[in-house]
Amino acid sequence: MTTANGRLSFFDKIGYGFGDFASNFFWQMFAIYIAKYYTDVFLLSAAAMGTMMLVTRSADAIIDPLIGILADRTRTRFGRFRPYLLWMSVPLALSAVATFTVPALAGGAKMTYAYVTLTLLMFFYSAINIPYSALFGVLTSDSAERSTVSAYRFVFGFLPIFILVNATDPMVRYFGGSSIAPRGWQAAMVVYSIVAVVFFVLTFLLTKERVKPVADHRQNLREDLRDLRRNRPWMILSLVGVAALTCGNMRSAVMLYYFDYVVPNGHGAFGTAMTIGALAFLIGVAVSAPLVHRFGKKRFYLWSTMTTAVLTAGFYFVPVDNLPAIWTMHGLISLSIAPTAPIIWSMYADTADYSEWKSERRATGLVFSAASFSQKVGWALGGAGTGWLLAYFGYQPNVAQSASTLQGIVLMMSLIPGAIALLAAFALRYYPLDEAAVQEMATELAPRRAAAAQAQ
Repeated sequence: MTTANGRLSFFDKIGYGFGDFASNFFWQMFAIYIAKYYTDVFLLSAAAMGTMMLVTRSADAIIDPLIGILADRTRTRFGRFRPYLLWMSVPLALSAVATFTVPALAGGAKMTYAYVTLTLLMFFYSAINIPYSALFGVLTSDSAERSTVSAYRFVFGFLPIFILVNATDPMVRYFGGSSIAPRGWQAAMVVYSIVAVVFFVLTFLLTKERVKPVADHRQNLREDLRDLRRNRPWMILSLVGVAALTCGNMRSAVMLYYFDYVVPNGHGAFGTAMTIGALAFLIGVAVSAPLVHRFGKKRFYLWSTMTTAVLTAGFYFVPVDNLPAIWTMHGLISLSIAPTAPIIWSMYADTADYSEWKSERRATGLVFSAASFSQKVGWALGGAGTGWLLAYFGYQPNVAQSASTLQGIVLMMSLIPGAIALLAAFALRYYPLDEAAVQEMATELAPRRAAAAQAQ
């Protein structure tokens, strides 16, 4: 339910959060484990893995706007975006299990299997996550309420990390007998996929689409794309997203390598580090709403990103044999970057409002799919950079690494992603939608939306 002033109930917020809880059994599994899975379990070379990440994720990024366009034009009695939570949850689960299955193939056939399954996985993830993200833009038109809902979303979105980093290795060992057993990885993904499907269904049941387009009958693809190209706030925010996701995904992907090869006897400390990071992230998300209310989205996002850049670069100087220092610095980095996660999606919703305000047309699915496009580009660059840099530094799977390889892994945990985060902060300086601009848009859009609601 929703109140007359646009405020959402607790069940609206928790229901929407369940969707990110489900999504992150896939997203975080990819971010944390898939690079190491492909090099050490599937036994692809690091360079081949990097190239595959770039090709498959870039192709998926191109498809994202098409999914958003389709979602904008979907008409069912359940709305435009909610039905995809039902239609795509099982295909996503099946493709994830196939990706984490090592086939009895060799050479080109095995590589082809990896490309096909990862491509399908990325497609189905987009096919459910883009409509889910767009659903955020039509839950309520209240900008402050969106920030609160976004905080719920990212609290639930980070909860799977606690499960994944503490349960995956024991589960893989239980079902497969060792940490690199293919059967164990497949079984773990089966378990996670079942849980995810259940929570996607719960999101469908507990949410409702409320914001109606001002001029639904005028919807035209060419005009939608023209409006997006003219949406300067969205363009800038997309550049920020590319840099931020490149930084975050590189660091997430190399974290397991860091603990397995750089930190002495560090394999058992990985789960602790990730748990500390997740707890710090949750604290950061929890305090983001009041801090955003006090300082504004743009200003607080800028401060968080700059702090993240400095702390990430500073990780280079942390002694690799000092676990408390490593855990502390990782926790601080997670705490500083946490507010950017809910804020950026709330800002994307504001860019959808901006398009509607300027053109009297709303294409929520296209805006959020294009936002997903920028994330996928960052994800592709982060994954590809991880593989290529590992190959450049001489990485070999499941053996002791050379001194130059160990140094390279440290650089990939610190100075390299720190520099990329600094680029994100620089781009954000030019984002034009401060709190006053958002309030002006909301005031002018309110009577238009009321008229549209009465006409339907």
